[in-house]
Amino acid sequence: MPRLAFANSFWDGYDTLEKPIRAGVRKAMAKFQALSAAELNADKGLHLESVENSRDPRMRTIRITGFWRGVVLAPDDGSDVFLLVNVLPHDHAYSWAAKRLYSANTATRALEVRNAVAIDQLTPMYEEVARKAPELLFEKVSDRALHELGIDAQVLRAVRSISDKAQLEAFATLLPEDQLEVLQYLAEGFTPDDVYRDVVTVRRPSGSPSEPIEDLATVIANTAARIRIVTGAEELEEVLEKPFAAWRVFLHPSQRRVAFRTSYGGPVQVTGGPGTGKTVAALHRVKHLLGRSDDSRILLATYTNALAAGLRDNLDLLLDGEEALLGRVDVTTVDAYANGFVRSQDSRVPVPLGDREQQQLWGRVAKRLDLPFTERFLAQEYRHVVLGQNLRDLDSYLAASRNGRGTGLGPGRRKLLWEGVELFEQTLRDHGETSHLRICARAADLLSQRGPTHQHVVVDEAQDLHPAQWRVLRAAVATGPDDLFLTGDPHQRIYDSRVTLSSLGIQTSGRSFRLRVNYRSTEEILAWSARLLAPVAVDSLEGDGTDSLAGYRSLLHGRRPETHGYPNRQQEVTALVEQIQQWIADGIAPGEIGVCARFNLALDKAAEKLKAAGVPIARVKGQVMTGNPGVRLATMHFMKGLEFRAVAVLGASADAVPFSREITPADADPLQHQSDLLRERCLLFVACTRAREALRVTWSGEPSPFLPPSERT
Repeated sequence: MPRLAFANSFWDGYDTLEKPIRAGVRKAMAKFQALSAAELNADKGLHLESVENSRDPRMRTIRITGFWRGVVLAPDDGSDVFLLVNVLPHDHAYSWAAKRLYSANTATRALEVRNAVAIDQLTPMYEEVARKAPELLFEKVSDRALHELGIDAQVLRAVRSISDKAQLEAFATLLPEDQLEVLQYLAEGFTPDDVYRDVVTVRRPSGSPSEPIEDLATVIANTAARIRIVTGAEELEEVLEKPFAAWRVFLHPSQRRVAFRTSYGGPVQVTGGPGTGKTVAALHRVKHLLGRSDDSRILLATYTNALAAGLRDNLDLLLDGEEALLGRVDVTTVDAYANGFVRSQDSRVPVPLGDREQQQLWGRVAKRLDLPFTERFLAQEYRHVVLGQNLRDLDSYLAASRNGRGTGLGPGRRKLLWEGVELFEQTLRDHGETSHLRICARAADLLSQRGPTHQHVVVDEAQDLHPAQWRVLRAAVATGPDDLFLTGDPHQRIYDSRVTLSSLGIQTSGRSFRLRVNYRSTEEILAWSARLLAPVAVDSLEGDGTDSLAGYRSLLHGRRPETHGYPNRQQEVTALVEQIQQWIADGIAPGEIGVCARFNLALDKAAEKLKAAGVPIARVKGQVMTGNPGVRLATMHFMKGLEFRAVAVLGASADAVPFSREITPADADPLQHQSDLLRERCLLFVACTRAREALRVTWSGEPSPFLPPSERT
């Protein structure tokens, strides 16, 4: 019986189809799967037709509706796997299929596709230009090196005509996937050896033969990153009904070597920009560790409740709801884990206060002691220095380094400030209160006395954790192989935390990996969003230098982000409603649309207008709204960890992003001032990079100074 496989190009198109056409796809695919090979070749109602003058003689089309055709790659070697690659209007389907050529990459052994006709047409034009170019982009890379990296003859001719990155990008949508990624790495300055290690080796199946692979089924099986083989009717219905969800936990080859390495000698750090699959790698690492033992317990920790809820949902999806496995994983926030452990050990646990209540208490302390410091300065000194270094007495504070604090304090002023610390903590004790970070400090003390609770700890969104939280995680697992697996991105640091992992006993040297390919957003959205951070430097997670987005890119292409300014908020919200209605009309489901703003007040107005227009909505606050079909409305902070086909960023104005109340005055502490501005800039970056296909950023009045100058008109 024929087997059916789906290429990524199919999912990209399927997501945008109207419901009647999707129903036609499901009906055609179900019929396809029910036929035998003989019946399929006999054309039992599917109208499996060849494509005249096709560059690939295996191309076929099948009937979806009277106007729509599915494009299929059919085997001609006796194998039984048919690959559905696209669904298009009738004439477009034949034109599209005629130009495409599928082949096995000689290095990765994966199936890849190219627009062979367009490459042949463009290459002579580029060769003419190349004759006058002062240098060519790949002139220092030999033909032999390119061949070893999987570059074939047709692509090699094109490569030798490319003079700069802009020309490479012009070819990007035409070139085979693995070959394009190789060329993009080389264009960023990576050596052929680097590219072979980071691209070819991780994608090439172990034990693969040296001779070319002709069997289509084998090549398809080697292409798990871009192709999914469906094994039964139930699986077919599931993936066609929920294609977006089905790919949330799909592991790509650039992540596989990190997630499924048998064992590591100690802590592992995985970094990368938004959409590179850090969270997916973390989830698969959990699955791998579960498979190594029948009784090990794993702590999967993150920063916020919303992120923890998302991890829980995706882990359930990945483990296919297996209760025995899920029961061995504690998915939670670090604060919740610390609080729970302290409660299990102590009979009475103080109630933690929020940041706002703590700052108000600092104001009362400063007034009572007549301290020459603002409440904001005191709260930050306590968070970054006292709690950051786990200081317990005056002598420790007098000797402590205050790197990163922009206001110097001599011994006399430190003694004054420590009086404030003592009064602050005594007041909390008198009222039976504390802070989350103090509970973390208590949990770390108890864990060091009574021993770890888990065999492995996996951490997502590591960039936002405070040193006190890291001490809990370090104490929750014994030091040794496969103890800590950490994922994060310094460019998405949206909370005021600073940490140097090595100072906390977390050494990742030799076990650090960087993911560079964005599998979520289009290159247009990615490049636009990266410009938000272009003017600034971002510290690495280790704290020993800066992190970079160099080589970070997407293999997807789409529409350029839109930016619009409006005279007032009413007009901005009215335009938002019109845009969302258009997205829905274009086939994007309401639940695949995200609307975010800096404040809930702006979201309230948007919610009111959307409801009046009959658009369903769901407010995202402390949890992920997986069951509600409405448009998601969330503050920028709650957008973290989420993704949508389309995102509208509302209220990106100068008085909101950055929010002045969150910015320390430069004359009070210049270093903290810069840190606050960077945090607000990263917040906007995070919001924009939640979009997969469409991004729209709007404001009323003056635009945010973080927006690129060319976008502020």
